Amino acid sequence: MRVVLLGKGEMLANLILGVEEAKGEIVGVFRGENLNMSRFRLWLHDNFSNAPEVQLIKEKNLFDIHLKSANSDEFKKLLLKLNPDIIIVGTWGEKLKKEIFSHPRFGTVNVHPSVLPKYRGPNPYLQAIWHREEFSGATFHFMDENFDSGAILMQEILPVQAGDTGLELRRKICARVREGISVLLPHIECGTVIPRKQNEGGVSYFPEVTQESMTLDFSKETAEEILAHVRAFHPFRPTYIQDGNLFWIVNPYNVTVVEEEAEPHKIIARDIFKRTLKISAKDGKILIFKKLKPYTWFSKFRR
Repeated sequence: MRVVLLGKGEMLANLILGVEEAKGEIVGVFRGENLNMSRFRLWLHDNFSNAPEVQLIKEKNLFDIHLKSANSDEFKKLLLKLNPDIIIVGTWGEKLKKEIFSHPRFGTVNVHPSVLPKYRGPNPYLQAIWHREEFSGATFHFMDENFDSGAILMQEILPVQAGDTGLELRRKICARVREGISVLLPHIECGTVIPRKQNEGGVSYFPEVTQESMTLDFSKETAEEILAHVRAFHPFRPTYIQDGNLFWIVNPYNVTVVEEEAEPHKIIARDIFKRTLKISAKDGKILIFKKLKPYTWFSKFRR
């Protein structure tokens, strides 16, 4: 089966490996960085980073597509030349036009890192942890004219562990995507998979997180909600604690809820030299934050 891949980062790397394990022929890889990076920035990224998908493309001598949009006339012409049987998408910043996603013989399969129809849209890793879900996963579905709404081909489900941040959950889901696509592709080719419509009654959707949601609000969230908030946002966004005129960047691996209670929404103790804060949440339960970093104007450039 001739495959064109569209994607980014760890998801794309695992799709490359999974397609190869399924004995698919990757005839082109279109990376999401092309959409918003200048040629110079892309050159720097490709030559001075250890991005796993970039290394795989180089090692396996895959055709690296350099265009500015998957909806462009250039990409449409390229599809005619490459003649893929299927397009597989994993982490992409554009809504594809019907003339693009319907072009291949088997259509276009999108890989969405949630158990659809829950958490359609952006940041599904973040949302699953923030909402303290017990399970998450990945959904392989045909692409249609709406976001994340196409017929489901297969789902991989896995537990969200208590200590998972968005980083760990993404890593586990991407690894499961590699296994899933290696199983799914032969079934698509043989016609032995039956698509099923999504249950529109179970849809949940959350837009991009706001700047305001990056600052923790101890007057509105319980200790467990604060803990989930911090873990969910890492590594996609930093979370902050406001302490007077200071803002502290939270280390998601150094936050604990302790077995004691206090007056709600109060800084119980602070040690500036050890970069530690002890704060009570809405429910009076206390959290200890260690290895905090002071937010400065330069912090954004160090991320």
